[in-house]
Amino acid sequence: MLNDFDLSAVSPSLSYSLFSRLREDILNGKLPDGEKLSEQKICEEYNVSRTPVREAFKQLELEGLLSNIPNRGAFVSSFSARDIDDLYELRKSGEILAVQWGIARITPEELEKLKEAYEFMEFYTLRRDYVKMLNMNAKFHDMIYTASHNRFLSQTLPLYQLYVKQMRAPGNCDDQDLIKVLGEHKEIVDAFVNKDISKGIAAMGMHLDNARRRATKNDMLSK
Repeated sequence: MLNDFDLSAVSPSLSYSLFSRLREDILNGKLPDGEKLSEQKICEEYNVSRTPVREAFKQLELEGLLSNIPNRGAFVSSFSARDIDDLYELRKSGEILAVQWGIARITPEELEKLKEAYEFMEFYTLRRDYVKMLNMNAKFHDMIYTASHNRFLSQTLPLYQLYVKQMRAPGNCDDQDLIKVLGEHKEIVDAFVNKDISKGIAAMGMHLDNARRRATKNDMLSK
């Protein structure tokens, strides 16, 4: 049996795991806006001790997903419609900048990895494997962040991507959607191969605008 010292020692990994689960539950609406979160209730529901719960609460508060009101407790602060609109715009601006810098700064090795990621996306599209296609899609974008060789974009854009992913309705993506997504990424890859910054900016902007429309469509289908 773990004693108090052992629980304290493992709390960083436990708290991050709990933080990730709570963040996902807030973003997907399982924990609704305004709901009060008690330490005891979270301990019981997620089968953890109070130490990781307190650490997870601190991180959620830093990300603006939890409000700690003195003498009242901790309350969920989920995203408003305006927050979501702003998030999409911030992600779009950041990704366009990542493409601009990425095309100018990408190394030959990074370019080969980006092309290989696209080939995997093509493979999974032909197999109609929605889950693996989306996973490779996320890796494709991560590679662009890396290629920008800007540590601030590399730190912030994955978080925007995570927020968008967890707020998006699951499923409801048809074969035509996959084909369109693949075609949009082909335009981005071609811009990197041809060192065409203007084309890359236009391709990424179009892709993210279309991604937002697809997410809206899927949200409507899920209701």
